[in-house]
Amino acid sequence: MSGNRPPVAQDHAGFQFVDIVAGRRILTGKLYLSTAKPDLAVVVHAATGVTQDYYEPFARWLSAQLNAAVLTYDYRETGLSRGAEPVQRLQARLSDWGIHDQNGALNHLCERFPNLPVWVIGHSLGGLFLRWHDNAHRVSRLLTVASGPAHYLSHPVSSWPSVFWFWFAGGPALTGTFGYLPGRSSGLGADLPAPAFWQWRRWCTSRGFYEIDWGKAFGNPGPVPEGLQLNMFSFSDDWMIPPKSVSRLPRYYPGVETRHSTLSPHDFGLRKLGHVGLFARKNAVAWPALVDPATG
Repeated sequence: MSGNRPPVAQDHAGFQFVDIVAGRRILTGKLYLSTAKPDLAVVVHAATGVTQDYYEPFARWLSAQLNAAVLTYDYRETGLSRGAEPVQRLQARLSDWGIHDQNGALNHLCERFPNLPVWVIGHSLGGLFLRWHDNAHRVSRLLTVASGPAHYLSHPVSSWPSVFWFWFAGGPALTGTFGYLPGRSSGLGADLPAPAFWQWRRWCTSRGFYEIDWGKAFGNPGPVPEGLQLNMFSFSDDWMIPPKSVSRLPRYYPGVETRHSTLSPHDFGLRKLGHVGLFARKNAVAWPALVDPATG
């Protein structure tokens, strides 16, 4: 790893709540600004089952570090974008989050900052859908974190008991019984609407992953943005989307300039990072790797 990473900046960034139009939905987001005149605009697309509060320390740091306007938000029917309906009645799918909600967030950022360069940081699900977004052509850099096509047999063999339980036993049984996937019982941080679970299961038990729904459950992707730089980050201790799966992501962005960095928690003196851990405040020592020229 490079020894020339910038230090972790002081947390001086404030934020303002913003409303994001995503089709017929209004999502709640937070826009972090460390100065009145940012040099860069960044949107953070979350992973499945992860709310924007988790990314707040990172967003504050990134805003101060790069003098950036950083937008976080919650997908429909999650977090601050959740209405009053009981979870059993929620109908959101992963493709709703990836296509409509991510598109709405990117549109909001591009409309507010029409003259700034734009980056997208996509965590897991957040890195898969840029080609469906209206303003994809505005994005100069896509930084993906633990994002790539998953298949239940692509996980390390040591994790297969958990994987098989989730997709073929516990996950379907819990979702069928309760009408949603309970977050605590399933190992997720948040409850998942039933349609989201069933679509996720279809993708991860098919060799075609989400391509099986292209042109069917949702439309076909648009062209790859010209001049896009794709920086992919995987983690040596991530069994959910291991480095081998991350290495397959460029099939969805053919022809782009690509860089793949596999990070180990030991590189930063940490015990673990895994699939979700990078953005935790306790792991802030690893954040500069995302913007270090040697890796990001």
